[in-house]
Amino acid sequence: MSTSPGPEASSRRTLPGARRRARERALELLYEAETKELTPTQLLGELPVAPETYASQLVLGVERRAGEVNRLLGSHAAGWSVERMPAVDRCVLKIAAYELLDEPGVPVAVILDEAVELAKTYSTEDSGRYVNGVLSGVANEVRPDEQADTARSRPSPGPHAPRGRVPEERGGRR
Repeated sequence: MSTSPGPEASSRRTLPGARRRARERALELLYEAETKELTPTQLLGELPVAPETYASQLVLGVERRAGEVNRLLGSHAAGWSVERMPAVDRCVLKIAAYELLDEPGVPVAVILDEAVELAKTYSTEDSGRYVNGVLSGVANEVRPDEQADTARSRPSPGPHAPRGRVPEERGGRR
């Protein structure tokens, strides 16, 4: 658990389940803003009830860091421009790229896992693999030390593990 840095951070801790719900809400809000052709700030201003603080922080952070987020995604999305990506995948990728840039208290593995789960839940199974690949490249660029530490600490999946998947390391998280 960590306290998120940034302009809207509070001194209280955000529980992991609350962060997951905030990421889902941020995905909904970014998708809605995109489909309505509004900026995230405009959309948040129209809501009758403000979303949870971390969801707002993610949405506004994606907007604030849009140039860097889009540059990172474009440089690591082989064969796809950011504009041509499926909308849900694009929104998931933007949230995770922002977290990789501006939320150093959230581990890379958590950011990637949460993004993959959002993509698989709200898009397709293939989207999960695509999101993981793009974000792995982004993470290697923006947090190379943490990525190296994560790779060294992960056990080998072994000869009987399904191809392309690493065995669950989270314990009873689900």
